[in-house]
Amino acid sequence: MNHKIRSQARSAARLAAVQALYQQHMEKTPLTRLLNEFHQHRIGQVIEDEEYADADVDFFDDIVAGVGARSDEINERIAARLASGWTLARLDKTMLQILRAGTYELIARADVPKATAISEYVDVAKAFFDDREAKFVNGILDAVATEAGR
Repeated sequence: MNHKIRSQARSAARLAAVQALYQQHMEKTPLTRLLNEFHQHRIGQVIEDEEYADADVDFFDDIVAGVGARSDEINERIAARLASGWTLARLDKTMLQILRAGTYELIARADVPKATAISEYVDVAKAFFDDREAKFVNGILDAVATEAGR
């Protein structure tokens, strides 16, 4: 797979992972059912005239399962970076999933360069939010990366 196609497939996987994590957070969907639903009905499909890009499915699975497996550690790392008086519960639910997925990549995927992971999740944030929130993602993930020795 050439670098550009692989990069696009990973970008699509990150966006799909954030969507899957959001669904899991809101509906408490069991992991196996959640992954299967995304494999069968979302990734690479056309839904309501919107085409979902082909994603790196193994990468998608790793992010979604990894966030679940390490959720306590990930939540602690994010919470430690929030301003005084802020809690995870106060964060927008989509924002929380972006931060969780990004934190997972930074602490568990040494094969992904720090700058790439942060930039990709800033881009995901821009799909849902304004620049202010994208800068928030950048700041939190950069602090997580630094603390994680990246």
